[in-house]
Amino acid sequence: MTARTSMLHVRIDDETKEKATAALDAIGMSVSDAVRLFLRRVVADQAFPLELRVPNADTLAAMKEAEDIVRTRAARFATADDLVNDIEKASRQ
Repeated sequence: MTARTSMLHVRIDDETKEKATAALDAIGMSVSDAVRLFLRRVVADQAFPLELRVPNADTLAAMKEAEDIVRTRAARFATADDLVNDIEKASRQ
């Protein structure tokens, strides 16, 4: 006998849905599979399955810096070696 199912409707912005769908597709999972997995973990653990924290000052600063880099596209590297060289150069300053 199959279990009875019901629909769950979730509102989310288009960009997040598209990016999540692409990421999940890359690992062979649908958005529906991911939501089912998430909810099964909630049931099994009787808890939220992810650790949620308020970011500290260092994390907030790093997040802002990353957003600034993305917005201005200031840090782009042709190769991984270029990236490593830039990191090493910055750490010496």
